[in-house]
Amino acid sequence: MTEMESVGEYHIGPDESYRSLPSVYLAFLTIWFISACSWTFNTYKNRHLQSNNLQWTLASVPLIKALQLTLSFLFWYSCFHLQICSLWMSFGVYVTGVIFQTASFVSFLLISHGYCIMCERLSVTERRTTASLGCVFYLTLVGYRASVPYFSVLLLLNYFISFYVIFHHISQNLLVLREQLSFIDSEDVHAMHDAVYTKYVMFKKFQGAMQIVAMAETVIYINMDDSSENYWIRLLVREWAQFCIFVYIGWTFRSRDLAPRFSVMPTLKSKGELAVAPIYSIEMDAETFRDFTRHEWHIGVPTIKSSDESSKDSVLVIIQHPRAFRLTEAGAGKSSQSQA
Repeated sequence: MTEMESVGEYHIGPDESYRSLPSVYLAFLTIWFISACSWTFNTYKNRHLQSNNLQWTLASVPLIKALQLTLSFLFWYSCFHLQICSLWMSFGVYVTGVIFQTASFVSFLLISHGYCIMCERLSVTERRTTASLGCVFYLTLVGYRASVPYFSVLLLLNYFISFYVIFHHISQNLLVLREQLSFIDSEDVHAMHDAVYTKYVMFKKFQGAMQIVAMAETVIYINMDDSSENYWIRLLVREWAQFCIFVYIGWTFRSRDLAPRFSVMPTLKSKGELAVAPIYSIEMDAETFRDFTRHEWHIGVPTIKSSDESSKDSVLVIIQHPRAFRLTEAGAGKSSQSQA
């Protein structure tokens, strides 16, 4: 902890051009703290609508940012008003800032992979790629912030690779969703249309947001003006850009009551051609339905063709479990092996 002193006519302390920083940090701390609390509350309140971890991952990022802004405000406030500048507090600002940027990019990578949107979980290769990019991004950002030689070039290279991976996966997911929408229209299978179209719109919005992020990061890190006179203006622009971008992405992927069957997705992405599974129905009368006592026939739904028909003329629609035949064969194979 360093105390500011006066030596003769010289004053050892922070530059007076930084005096507005405590107010700027306090204002953004209030904004991010309110956003983080409301975001976390909304995620917890609507947790039953989407049983996945994407919303919780996104909700953790504003909390990290609020912690960074808290430490920044306390550091600059103590410097100007208490004449004490804490080295450990400045180190905490440094670390939480790096963690915030790393967590943001990891969240963007997860969304681009289609985590909890196109598939329930990522494959081993996708998880390793995301973890590797996150670790390399963290280390290069630490070296860049510490002014280690050549780390600015490494950070620029890491940005290029990360954005390439993000935009590549977004394009792949949009292509798959367009093919599924075309299949739905051609096969007249409209049960999944709203869910697939909702995912398509979400990825289009995310693609536009990531283009803005790429341009904003380029402007921030190419700007070589390190003068202290207009530092607070650059800080104001940077913080507003981060807040608006992240709120837009968080609002797009927030926990809410989405389209029906939105959560219908494969466990892992298929490496082959993806298409919406066709939906077939079998209709029969009540007498025939009584003969179906096997467990693979799951649902019997009464349907009425028109409002003028009586309920006794309605038919029953049944749905067979898609894996019932395979499960039956597997059970028969096991029983035959045990008998042998």
